[in-house]
Amino acid sequence: MKFSLTFCFILFFFVSCNRQTDVNEKLVKQYFEYFNKHDWDKMAGMYTPVADFKDPSLGPGIVKQTCQQIINKYAELGSMFPDVQDKITAIYPSGEKHLIVEFISTGTAPDGSKFELPICTVFTIENGLIAGDFTYYDNSAGQ
Repeated sequence: MKFSLTFCFILFFFVSCNRQTDVNEKLVKQYFEYFNKHDWDKMAGMYTPVADFKDPSLGPGIVKQTCQQIINKYAELGSMFPDVQDKITAIYPSGEKHLIVEFISTGTAPDGSKFELPICTVFTIENGLIAGDFTYYDNSAGQ
């Protein structure tokens, strides 16, 4: 009897974690759809009112951003690179609250040159919203 209770608990835990991973993965895929449509308002609405960011474009360390700041940041990106698109190459669940996403960002720079930038982002998801967005990429090109 003890074995079957333990087994049921482990099975319940595994199914519960798997279900949360599926929900988080669906959320992140929707995020990238909004990004690729340049729907910055809907994309920013997927974040908590103030979210933690790590992004070389924002400076060192963790920077807190409001939804309006997120909209402004990506609207500026979209105006600099009107055809910017992200293509997910891999998603790695990491516990109930984190997803690691590898993707390739492509677009055309103002001088007409094309770029392709591999990026990795660790998303923290809390209560169905993105609370953390830690993005890593090689920002040394051209330096």
